[in-house]
Amino acid sequence: MVTKVTGKNQVTVPALVARKAGIRVGSRLRWRQTDREGVLEVRVLPERGTLASSLRSAGRKYLRSNAKPIENLIREREQESAE
Repeated sequence: MVTKVTGKNQVTVPALVARKAGIRVGSRLRWRQTDREGVLEVRVLPERGTLASSLRSAGRKYLRSNAKPIENLIREREQESAE
């Protein structure tokens, strides 16, 4: 597939490529020049909501079932303030 760069340096992503890569209106793309001349790398960045959800659940496997990390943090801060 071949696309053309506009006067504003914009490029249209072909519909098939966009669909397969999950690119939608508002998707963020990271562009990178490679070491090879004329070769660029484009990555679709995860949506912020998706990224936040994955980060939110990332540490759950390390928590004990009865752990209360927020309450523990508040208690630690109160103790530090009292010292």
